[in-house]
Amino acid sequence: MQTHFTEAQLQDPGTERANEILRACVHCGFCTATCPTYQVLGDELDSPRGRIYLIKDMLENERVPDAKTVKHIDRCLSCLACMTTCPSGVHYMHLVDHARAYIEKTYKRPFSDRALRWILSRILPYPGRFRLALLGAKIGRPFAFLMPDARLKAMLQMAPKSIPPVSRNDDPQVFAPQAPRVKRVALMTGCAQKALNTDINDATIRLLQRLGCEVVIAQGAGCCGALTHHMGREDESHATAAKNIRAWTAEMDAGGLDAIVINTSGCGTTVKDYGHMFRNDPLAADAARVSGIAMDISELLMQLDLPELPDQKLTIGYHAACSLQHGQKVKTFPKDLLKRAGFKVAEPADSHLCCGSAGTYNLMQPEISAQLKERKVRTLEAIQPDIIAAGNIGCMVQIGSGTEVPVVHTVELLDWATGGPVPPSLNGQAKRNDGVPILR
Repeated sequence: MQTHFTEAQLQDPGTERANEILRACVHCGFCTATCPTYQVLGDELDSPRGRIYLIKDMLENERVPDAKTVKHIDRCLSCLACMTTCPSGVHYMHLVDHARAYIEKTYKRPFSDRALRWILSRILPYPGRFRLALLGAKIGRPFAFLMPDARLKAMLQMAPKSIPPVSRNDDPQVFAPQAPRVKRVALMTGCAQKALNTDINDATIRLLQRLGCEVVIAQGAGCCGALTHHMGREDESHATAAKNIRAWTAEMDAGGLDAIVINTSGCGTTVKDYGHMFRNDPLAADAARVSGIAMDISELLMQLDLPELPDQKLTIGYHAACSLQHGQKVKTFPKDLLKRAGFKVAEPADSHLCCGSAGTYNLMQPEISAQLKERKVRTLEAIQPDIIAAGNIGCMVQIGSGTEVPVVHTVELLDWATGGPVPPSLNGQAKRNDGVPILR
């Protein structure tokens, strides 16, 4: 694609990077075939190619974006399926992130939009506040039908039936390995996940200890910054990310780290991009060090001696989170691990398409999100799984709200298969398709 940025414009690092990305696009349209919003809406401007034209026009002309441009960019899930499909290597993620930051700085949203985004940015990254908000939403959920705004209704409906107690495993500490030590790793405990589901981190710690890892919960680490980053709130997201960089580099310089392990794939995609996010910051070198050893839990487990186990007599419907398969290009490891642990693994049709969760997307674009959820649940249920597994808490909540099939994290199944407790979300009541209780 031909661009016409001036030398002065290219002095801005974000614009310079956008120019590189725009020039790589050859208008081929392959991205439209795998874009969920284009599949649902059928509008060229709701495809990556269409959004690229809008972003190019907005940035080249340095214009204040209009409501139409903002609407179509807001509708992007950042699922990054387009990056998997693109034959030209267009790095759409960096382009749309820059466009969102530009919009945030130059466009005045309607008051309701500004208020919603402010509330989400002040609640979701903070587990304590999020717990209180979930409790309030749980109380208010019976009255959701009275809400005039579909987004507020979606926020109320998001509340789980029960809010788990705080897990002290998420406090800064060190867990000793239960076998000869092979690695020392830091576990990112996250933010929203600590309020929605404490079982995932607990299972991760147990499994890594069993496989010979010393697990560090670093003092000062918290939210990865993804939630605010995808809203274009760069100052907030970078401040949050900087805390993680300082916390993890302190551990790297003290006791050493072989990996920073992440069990929420949306966070993993962001942490692995810290090197780019901080490329012009005094923290650039440390950010690159952190990104260099960041791993999804499945990547780390592939390096460890996970035992090969007998048939578990269970079919797992594997949901490939977009941030894992498209954002991190981790596609086979979770399935390989589940098979090694004795589970039969099945994938739904169109497994490359998003479930509609996408961070805060299901709260800010509830109508489109609901269509994508219904489509994903339908394809998962069609393979008749005993359990659905995923590697991202957002996907788990989204899919779980639309099906009676139990949804658990991949690491919970691996922990269970190798000697850990039955995943609490199975609740002692789950049964296989043949009616046999899952509990052993």
